[in-house]
Amino acid sequence: MTLTELKYIVALAREKHFGHAAEACFVSQPTLSVSIKKLEEELDCKLFERSANEVTVTPLGEEIVRQAQSVLEQASQIKEIAKRGKDPLAGSLRLGVIYTIGPYLLPDLVRQVIAHTPQMPLMLQENFTVKLLEMLRTGEIDCAILAEPFPDTGLATAQLYDEPFMIAVPSTHELASRDAIEAEELKAQTMLLLGNGHCFRDHVLEVCPEFARFSSNAEGIRKSFEGSSLETIKHMVAAGMGVTVVPQLSVPKGHLAGMNSAQSATKKRASRSEPDDLPYVRYIPFEGAPPTRRVVLAWRRSFTRYEAIAALRNAIYACELPGVQRLS
Repeated sequence: MTLTELKYIVALAREKHFGHAAEACFVSQPTLSVSIKKLEEELDCKLFERSANEVTVTPLGEEIVRQAQSVLEQASQIKEIAKRGKDPLAGSLRLGVIYTIGPYLLPDLVRQVIAHTPQMPLMLQENFTVKLLEMLRTGEIDCAILAEPFPDTGLATAQLYDEPFMIAVPSTHELASRDAIEAEELKAQTMLLLGNGHCFRDHVLEVCPEFARFSSNAEGIRKSFEGSSLETIKHMVAAGMGVTVVPQLSVPKGHLAGMNSAQSATKKRASRSEPDDLPYVRYIPFEGAPPTRRVVLAWRRSFTRYEAIAALRNAIYACELPGVQRLS
């Protein structure tokens, strides 16, 4: 029995497909299949049920896979302990980030890490919350930047910041000249939403629960659309297909910096009937206290590189985070 074979069975249990598991382990499918078969023969038990369309873990296999995950994590800790003896920050840090945070935080974060801890390069993984939690559990990543709430899996967490939401409307929309919009007013609009799996979709539905019904004839709803990313949604807004709610860090910094002057200029241009000069999308704050999401850093309690976690938090706090409330 080898650590490599344990890695293979953990990957197959997760992917439930020989080809996908082989890709995840960077080996050929025959290599993975032969190694798993060899381990089953050594243990004299069946770990997986194989069929033409699906691979499932046997009840005994589930217990063995859990133990294999623990063994792999313990083996990884031995290497980390050795590295910490030389330099607590030496070696890469495997960081997961949800899709609605990654594009807006990572460019600045990577620059900060390179500037302050070049010996600790970030190995980045963007994914859904559920997938990142699974990768944390299996030791595929060391830590993750997530938005609360998420299922309690016994992880250690550190609060990073509270991020307010804004409303994005087409520049030609009736609400485009407003300085603020009440959440109630969105009920009568065509709302563009992220697809299932995005936690930010759930955050938007908390603000506008009426859109959870996805019915074109439901009271107060005209129609709902779904997109695969925030940037796709923004382009749909620019095309005049509807309005949406976005996290503030996704709003172009130039718009935030000159919001008041931009609103004034927009009104003046509109009065001169020069639509070609208008921006395609207007970002407008909520009336009163805006809805927010809390962003946190999560890691396994058994992860031993405490200094690396602290360095990552410091790098995040060093980033430009316009409009958000930093948390200690």
